[in-house]
Amino acid sequence: MSKKISILIVDDEESVRDSLYNWFIEDDYRVECAENAKKALSMLESDHFDIILADIKMPGMDGLEMLRRIKALRRESIVIVMTAFATVDTAVQALKDGAFDYVTKPFDPDDLSHLIRNASKQISLTEENEILKEKVVSLENVEDLVGNSEAMHRVLQQIESAAQSNSSVIITGESGTGKELVARAIHANSSRKFFPLVSVHCGALTESLLESELFGHEKGAFTGAVYNRKGRFEMADNGSIFLDEIATISTKMQIELLRVLESKKFIRVGGNKEITSDFRVICATNKDLKSMVENGTFREDLFYRLNVLNINIPPLRERSGDIPLLVDYFIKKYCTTMNQPPVIIDTSALKRLEEFTFPGNIRELENMIERAIVIGNGKKITLKDLPLEKTLIDNSAESLDDHEKNHIFQILNKYNWNISRSAKALQVDRVTLYNKIRKYNLKPLE
Repeated sequence: MSKKISILIVDDEESVRDSLYNWFIEDDYRVECAENAKKALSMLESDHFDIILADIKMPGMDGLEMLRRIKALRRESIVIVMTAFATVDTAVQALKDGAFDYVTKPFDPDDLSHLIRNASKQISLTEENEILKEKVVSLENVEDLVGNSEAMHRVLQQIESAAQSNSSVIITGESGTGKELVARAIHANSSRKFFPLVSVHCGALTESLLESELFGHEKGAFTGAVYNRKGRFEMADNGSIFLDEIATISTKMQIELLRVLESKKFIRVGGNKEITSDFRVICATNKDLKSMVENGTFREDLFYRLNVLNINIPPLRERSGDIPLLVDYFIKKYCTTMNQPPVIIDTSALKRLEEFTFPGNIRELENMIERAIVIGNGKKITLKDLPLEKTLIDNSAESLDDHEKNHIFQILNKYNWNISRSAKALQVDRVTLYNKIRKYNLKPLE
């Protein structure tokens, strides 16, 4: 085991508590005791226990009711119920309510130690599985960084250098250039790749929501806080945290973020216990942070804390030679996604794409290719399948909004308005998707 397993013993008999405490301390577990269910639940609000040994018959709240409340609070907790009044009905009910196992008094020390070891193995396997899942998710979400231009080679070299370091990184570039993709590539090639990359889209959250999202909150900290919640900094322990749109955070949050970066310690909203987390920060912005520092809208000390390494991603118009490679990549991607045979692109259509300035950069090109595959004849993408008419070029900002609106609407309908699946397909978080739905006033088809 990589950490010491913690056990909470809940029994109204002092002799039972003392006996169990001494047994498990000798076996090198971290052990705490509670004489009733009310105290145990109070302890669980401020501390985490891997295994809870709970007596069925206790004054006030009994063990079965406590079991149900523990499972509602922390479903992953392992609860073993114990009693001197064993009945089949009680055992069945305890197992139905989520108990790991059921033991009767008097205990055989060897049998009980064996049961605790089995529970500990399950905890270890669960933790390993979560780490492996995070690893797989991270690596699956890192698409190939496509491009053969000198500018792209320079970006790849910077990614390789950044991946070997634990220093903070700021990724800069226009919207749609692939800043999050670069962040994922840095994490996936770093020594932290076996732990999660946690993403936060700062621009999509209000100051209070961002504070709760980053630091977590305690039960009762504010209206709607019905349970303790880990923050993103805590989730990113041993991994990386990606702060997108970092330029949008308030002055107050800049001060809080600077303090956390310097100490790697923080307190949940409404809490008083200091939490330590070992995370690496990767940020992204399409703003000029130096200019913001000069005009006083972004703290200079925070800028220098974050800007240890800087990777600037060039806009697509400055690496138009990569467009044929990107077009081929997106055609293969969406033909596979839509389960249809590969298509080709007409020479004149590809030439026009290479001449286009792409104010929305790679994201705009990707949306164009997806749209062309959807509306095309299924064999070839032609010029008429691409929204490159002069009116659209002259009103590019408006056309991008229209295109984004239609693309989001298509994806929502494709997944029957399942927000989680749609957000994953769009490669955004749920909050961002909800904001886009409100922005464009999107509604399901009647």
